[in-house]
Amino acid sequence: MSRNDPAAVRDRMNVQRAAEYLGLSQSTLNKMRGEGRGPRYLRLGSRVFYRPADLDEYINRGVRETTDSRTAAAA
Repeated sequence: MSRNDPAAVRDRMNVQRAAEYLGLSQSTLNKMRGEGRGPRYLRLGSRVFYRPADLDEYINRGVRETTDSRTAAAA
C-alpha cells in the first residue's frame, strides 16, 4: 500500500481506537507495546497506529482449544 492509498489511511487505528477494539485500556496497550508484547503496530514519526488485520491476528492467537471443543469438532 502506498501512503496515498485511502485504504491505508482509513484502515489504521490510533492507540485509543485499537484499545477500544481489543477491550483494553490505552495504558495497558501502551505497556504491552513497551514490553514487546501485544499486537504488531506501525510507528510513523512519533505516532503509533494499529491495523485491524494485526489486531484480529493478535486476538486469534489467544484462542485456545478445550477438551470439550476438540471432542465436539471430531464428532
